[in-house]
Amino acid sequence: MAADPTDDAYDDLTRRYERISNIEGAAGILSWDQEVMMPEGGTPARSGQLSALSAVSHDLLTDEGMGEALDALESSDLDDREAAVVREVRRQYERSTRVPTDLVEEISRTTSEALPVWKEARAEDDFSKFAPVVEDLVDLKREYAEHIDPDRPAYEVLFEDYEPYLGLDTTERILERLREELVPLIDEVRESDVDLATPFSGTFDTDTQEALSRDALDTLGYDWDRGRLDVAPHPFSMGTTFDARVMTRYDEADMLGALTSTVHEFGHATYTLGLPDEEYGTPLGENRNLSVHESQSRLWENHVARSQPFWELFLPQVKERFSGLDDATPRDAYEAANTVHEDNLIRVEADELTYHMHIVLRFEIERELIEGDLDVAEVPQVWNDKMEEYLGVRPETDAEGCLQDIHWSHGTFGYFPTYSLGSVLAAQLYASADDEIDGLEGEIGSGNFDPLHDWLTENVHRHGKRYTTPDLIEEATGEPFAADDFLDYVTAKYGALYDL
Repeated sequence: MAADPTDDAYDDLTRRYERISNIEGAAGILSWDQEVMMPEGGTPARSGQLSALSAVSHDLLTDEGMGEALDALESSDLDDREAAVVREVRRQYERSTRVPTDLVEEISRTTSEALPVWKEARAEDDFSKFAPVVEDLVDLKREYAEHIDPDRPAYEVLFEDYEPYLGLDTTERILERLREELVPLIDEVRESDVDLATPFSGTFDTDTQEALSRDALDTLGYDWDRGRLDVAPHPFSMGTTFDARVMTRYDEADMLGALTSTVHEFGHATYTLGLPDEEYGTPLGENRNLSVHESQSRLWENHVARSQPFWELFLPQVKERFSGLDDATPRDAYEAANTVHEDNLIRVEADELTYHMHIVLRFEIERELIEGDLDVAEVPQVWNDKMEEYLGVRPETDAEGCLQDIHWSHGTFGYFPTYSLGSVLAAQLYASADDEIDGLEGEIGSGNFDPLHDWLTENVHRHGKRYTTPDLIEEATGEPFAADDFLDYVTAKYGALYDL
């Protein structure tokens, strides 16, 4: 019997894609090493290595044979799994074929060289040292977007690299609703005469904080056989279903900040580890996108690690690591983990309410940068003005203002909105999980995280990119994507905390 040409084309397509996936995975490890372990002087070689790998990956994705395989499958009778793979590869192929390889190389090289510049500028509290790099990256990303679709706003095109299916119009509606409803709530909180407990003031040794972070990862069920914990200038997670790593940072004056950052990155890692092993090297073995990825990190950080049941479970371990906390109660710890601070300057340390004003600020600034409505040199001033307008606080330094985030050194313009989208989705997912898992809060309080892990794996992780974002959300929750669950959750939570 003659071979089915559809089978041949599909096998050819998946072989080609697996090779690309492996090359991109290798590039990811090199990027991890640059941020975590590489000697400071290694940048020239590393930028060349990453640039070369990005060019190879781009050439393989845009190869004529890839296009021929996709064309052969255009009208084929594929099952749902195969159709999803073809859909996702086609989308990447069509975007990538419009971008010249030399531009891909230049972007990769520039972002690699930008990282140490950002680190130095942040350490020296001097945005002017980083500004020329930002100017270069803005120009490069505009050119990139122009190649993909010259008829649409560049920022909209860039946003689709991180969230291809919800649409920037949906994002704008969500952010606008958050701004409209959270700002009055924040004002009510700040006008409240309730003083929440502050049991974690003082100095906390960073080595002991690392041990506590490991305790937290053990408690939550991190798979150390497929992961590791390290320190980086900015917390992040990366990897594959076989190797998903967590990076955090420590501040002697802020034990809670390191702990919640570690749990946040655990959420990313547990999503990656929950992807199906058998689909490694295909789109079905990859995360859906950054909105969904952020929903996992924000769910574990906020709905678990900032909950009272979690602190009933975990506070004894904190007391074992740090002296002077004998009188602290789980309620005290819960209040401390959810305090809305007046001087909320740092995004990764922000509470669930003010966090989104950080995102709105960044979204507005980077969109204006990309669309040419804001000069790079103006960023510190505009940043500080918006911080004062949205959060009532003004940074005194660039390090605690426009240099606090690593994202622009990576050239990831369009990424920031996914943090708020992820928070909104986290609440929608958690509400569904809570409906379907009997006594979920009790399970968290007893240290049994398997029901939540299993629910998330079944409803989110195992699907990879099988569904588009809206379809995945409806499959998991039975409802379209909306901000209602998030706003109900924070209104009830902070209303109770601050007696509103």
